[in-house]
Amino acid sequence: MKTCLRALGILLPALAIAGAAEAKIPLVNATCPGKIEVHADEGGPVYINGKEVKLKIFNDNYYEAHGAGVTISLSINPDGSPSVSYTGKGGANGVCTLN
Repeated sequence: MKTCLRALGILLPALAIAGAAEAKIPLVNATCPGKIEVHADEGGPVYINGKEVKLKIFNDNYYEAHGAGVTISLSINPDGSPSVSYTGKGGANGVCTLN
């Protein structure tokens, strides 16, 4: 039992480090309807209208940024190119134009 607990004590921190999410966001500049400007530095952070916002990482190919009353969805296509869309107040939504 002691050996199992000792092994668990070593394994858990290693798993925590290995499981830490690392954003692989590409450099992105996009304009969305409603005068919404989106900028992501390579690897993050993400900015909406110049203000850094919270980023939720779903997997290596899909991220959501929340702030300024909108949710920005950033997906990475199989060819590596980004796609950006938004959902705003009152159900407003649409595809953003990459700059």
